[in-house]
Amino acid sequence: MLKDYEHNAKYYETDQMGCVHHSNYIRWMEEARVDLMDQMGCGYRAMEEAGVCSPVLEVNCRYKSMVRFGDTVRIHAWIKEYNGIRMTIGYEMRDVSSGELRTQAESAHCFLTLDGRPVSLKRSYPEWDKLFRNMLEMEAGKGA
Repeated sequence: MLKDYEHNAKYYETDQMGCVHHSNYIRWMEEARVDLMDQMGCGYRAMEEAGVCSPVLEVNCRYKSMVRFGDTVRIHAWIKEYNGIRMTIGYEMRDVSSGELRTQAESAHCFLTLDGRPVSLKRSYPEWDKLFRNMLEMEAGKGA
């Protein structure tokens, strides 16, 4: 069972209004995504050592309520879509103490060689392809 990622909001992440600046949520998404991939067994370090990278193509964030300095958010990250060449990761950020929804987001990615050519994980890295497909099915079974 994979664990959700937690982040404690730092003072430097806040703006003049005392709220976490919107750009930091994107960083937290990356932290949660890297953690998810590590837990799955195909982390970014292993992928890059194998000559594969997964750049961000698009990010969409819906801010529901503010996070303030000292708040801790639990970030549930999951594979929302995957076809072997592209994937979309979904994110849901909730306040740890209240459970209140703070943010819903997603990021789209592709898989490339380090020199920028598209990679099909299904064809070139079938063990990783299987991990991604299993995660997609597991989340679909939860109704996420």
